[in-house]
Amino acid sequence: MSYICAICGKKPRIGGKRKLLIGHYNPMDKRRVYPNLQWLTLPSGKRIKACTKCMRNANKKPPTPKHFNKAKSK
Repeated sequence: MSYICAICGKKPRIGGKRKLLIGHYNPMDKRRVYPNLQWLTLPSGKRIKACTKCMRNANKKPPTPKHFNKAKSK
């Protein structure tokens, strides 16, 4: 299962907050933060995974996945 938005290319990132004065070496609690991906049906009938930010902006302009733009420009 892919965790990458097909429109903007948003991927999981590692985030965390530094915990001070715990232990001898100040460990950092790292965890992976995933984008909020949902299934989106394009007008052509194709289904893609898109983040909710792209879905909100879909009303302003029609969504075009990044890999479609690269194929047209070549």
